[in-house]
This record gives sequence, structure tokens and C-alpha cells, in this order.
Amino acid sequence: MANHKSAVKRHRQSLERAARNRAARSRVKNAVKEVRAAIQRKDGEKAADALSAAASVLGKAARKGALHRRKAARKMSRLARAVNGVKAA
Repeated sequence: MANHKSAVKRHRQSLERAARNRAARSRVKNAVKEVRAAIQRKDGEKAADALSAAASVLGKAARKGALHRRKAARKMSRLARAVNGVKAA
């Protein structure tokens, strides 16, 4: 454990940030899961709604630094392609 007052504070901050990032990534996973479930059911309408919500969650996670911006963009792109495939079929 840290011996200096500043190091103790830094450790405490790192734990808080880790918890915040974990929560943000968890929200992302749940949002993506919801889109994928709608795609599996071939429910284009629900999939489009879920995609909109997931895009918002992904964007927020990327802005806050919980997720890399390119990873968020890649996930959004792949989900959108899958949803468009379901809607076209």
C-alpha cells in the first residue's frame, strides 16, 4: 500500500475510476446484447430501436474514456450493418 498522503489519494481515485469504467463497459455490453437478441429474433423494428440506444451508450462510454473511440465506432458500425441486414430481409 502507498505510504504518502498523495499516493493514498491517487490509489483511491484509481479505484473510483476503475469502478466507473467497469459500470460503463457493463452498460455497453448490455446494450449490445439487446441489439443482438433483436437481430436473432429477426425483429427489425426492435433492433433499430435497440441500436439507437446502444449507439448512445457506446458514444458516452467512448467520450468518458471507458472505451476506445475506435472500438466504439467499430461496434456501432457492425451492429448497424447487422440491423440493416435484418431490416432488408
